[in-house]
Amino acid sequence: MTSADWATKDFYKVLGVAKDADAAAIKKAYRKLARANHPDSHPGDKAAEDRFKAIAEAYDVVGDPEKRKEYDDLRAGVGSFGPFTTGGGTPPFDFNDVFGGRTTAGAGGLGDLFGGMFGGGGPGAGTRTRTSAPRRGADIETDATIGFADSIEGVTVSLRLTSDAPCPDCSGTGAKAGTLPRVCPDCEGVGMRAASVGGAFTMNETCPTCRGRGLVVDDPCPTCHGSGRGLSNRTISARIPAGVKDGQRIRLRGKGAAGERGGPAGDLFVNVKVAPHPLFGRKGDNLTLTVPVTFDEAALGAEIKVPTLSGAPVTLKIPPGTPNGRAFRVRGRGVPHTSGPAKGSTGDLLVTVEVQVPAVLNAKARDAVEAYRDATGGTDLRANLFAAGRTP
Repeated sequence: MTSADWATKDFYKVLGVAKDADAAAIKKAYRKLARANHPDSHPGDKAAEDRFKAIAEAYDVVGDPEKRKEYDDLRAGVGSFGPFTTGGGTPPFDFNDVFGGRTTAGAGGLGDLFGGMFGGGGPGAGTRTRTSAPRRGADIETDATIGFADSIEGVTVSLRLTSDAPCPDCSGTGAKAGTLPRVCPDCEGVGMRAASVGGAFTMNETCPTCRGRGLVVDDPCPTCHGSGRGLSNRTISARIPAGVKDGQRIRLRGKGAAGERGGPAGDLFVNVKVAPHPLFGRKGDNLTLTVPVTFDEAALGAEIKVPTLSGAPVTLKIPPGTPNGRAFRVRGRGVPHTSGPAKGSTGDLLVTVEVQVPAVLNAKARDAVEAYRDATGGTDLRANLFAAGRTP
């Protein structure tokens, strides 16, 4: 690959920094992007892997003062881009340095920046890669439907899970009983090999012989056909915390698929669906309730009993002249606060009154209503509507 090929790439744009950014800003941007796009955080995501490689490539250039100067000169049309030319005796750029430990010219690789956070390279790592090290199990996802009251108080549910797991017949080796796999002769058990991408440039790719396992099976297990993997059906008990909302995603660490080569299990993500309640609703950490009141209770005032989710009713005082739709607050009868400054306390119950108009009146009630109308006949509630309409 020629210098002109690299001159077309905007490494500053890849890292999201300005062309005059200092070394600290470039390193900070690189660390943030590398964490967000690292293949170990996105297993099987080819797009994330490509982004990660582009980020590492960009940092290898602008993260090193000498390479950055030559790159800037090249982009400005001055001089030649020494580190990336295919001749002149300059060491070629090699992605193995990025993924394995240190980059050329002393620029720190992922092992330097993350200290083995992802199980990758670093000082003393040699040719070890994540495929030969213990591998974390896959995350799995399932759904759970719980009752409204259970969502407020918390509940333990049983979940039936199907996930990837080591084959039970070969214990994950992939080899037929009585036989063992052998180390892959092409990658020597690493699972990755260097491949040329043009000129003097190389990068790591999955070994095609062993498909990244680092092992070759001559006599495959008839159950898993040499893959070493199978399906696991199991039932687990999962605790859904108090205060969970409808549609919330709960993460249960270590409850996912089993790891490989002694690696930790993945996580289980539970998508919670909360069944509606016939009386109560929810607004944040407050419960809501609508209760009917009669005209005389709203006009004259009353004390009424209203239910709570816990079952113990409370007495609510309705003051005289209460309008339809007014809300009253019953403190401490809502949803427990599970986070934030109010953690440990409880929300409130918001009671909205709904004045009921009788559909049918008996003779005595009709006489009473007509007497009320006669007593208030001089009041026109709609007078202001017409007055406002005539205002210029």
